[in-house]
Amino acid sequence: MSRRNTAKKRLIDTDPMYQSKLVNMLVVRIIKSGKKSLAQKIIYESLELIQSKLNSDPLHVLEKAIRNATPLVEVKARRVGGSTYQVPMEVRAYRGTNLALRWLTKFAKNRSGKNMAIKLANEIIDAASENGGAIKKREETHKMAEANKAFAHYRY
Repeated sequence: MSRRNTAKKRLIDTDPMYQSKLVNMLVVRIIKSGKKSLAQKIIYESLELIQSKLNSDPLHVLEKAIRNATPLVEVKARRVGGSTYQVPMEVRAYRGTNLALRWLTKFAKNRSGKNMAIKLANEIIDAASENGGAIKKREETHKMAEANKAFAHYRY
């Protein structure tokens, strides 16, 4: 067992424009090479695009997209007696939100197009309307957990 201290949970600040912790968490996922202001610009532009496309509050759309993309169960590799089993485990709320944000940004980056703000806005809109890459990833994760339900008794 490790002799080091356990990592303390850091408090998440709110972003300056929307006063939202979710937006700030999204900014952290978008950052490249420490350029936080550029990441904020991209996100604010994508939220404005969502506002103009859907004529509704972009924060509600973002929350709905994250809620839709959040997985309930995932599989973790567990080694028992020389063989490795994929054991389905329930996902805690904070980890689920992190996974949803990670998937949203990953699939937004992989979309075709030039402008990251447009790609992110489209991915968020797709996730809010129950389709898109992040939703497919969540469904895939749930299918994996369902397929390996037989190994649920190996939970730790």
